[in-house]
Amino acid sequence: MNMNYETKRLELKILPDIAAGQTLQFYLDNKEIFEKYEVDRPKNFYTFQHQKTLLQCEYNLAVKQSSARFWVYVKGYPQQIIGTVSLQDVRRGAYQSCSLGYKFDHRIWRRGYAKESISKCIWIAFEEMKLHRIEAQTLPENKPSRNLLEGLGFAWEGTKRQSVKLHGAWRDHEVYALLAEEAKLLLGWL
Repeated sequence: MNMNYETKRLELKILPDIAAGQTLQFYLDNKEIFEKYEVDRPKNFYTFQHQKTLLQCEYNLAVKQSSARFWVYVKGYPQQIIGTVSLQDVRRGAYQSCSLGYKFDHRIWRRGYAKESISKCIWIAFEEMKLHRIEAQTLPENKPSRNLLEGLGFAWEGTKRQSVKLHGAWRDHEVYALLAEEAKLLLGWL
């Protein structure tokens, strides 16, 4: 797995800790939207130092291929992050699977950037990391996320009841999955 990839319009990068200012700005710009879907953050989450520490940890996990968070940029605009796509909880051995996570700046929604960058990460997971399965979860009311996953070929598998505590309440998650063989057919890798 490489640390940088490109698509037709985008660059996906695993960032070093010197980019903490950019990641902090991305989170601050989207705080109101992201907070609805995220577990409670530590008090220092929105600080340069915390973002620097997170980037250091993420970089080390990527080197070990146990996780990979790619930060997404529009080509030609290296100063502004527009999103992030992550392959988390990589399980080897009999599982060969991971979980997919993603967030995109609300100012660039409906331009196809999420689908384009997630498609590249699906290719990385299946072709380079040789995984068999990618799982993704979304809150039931998050219709745009469900539509995105279905548009990428993910199949709905069911509901994980009260699987995460968000802002003091246990919430259900809808579970979607994509298998390597399906992705190759759906996304044209044959």
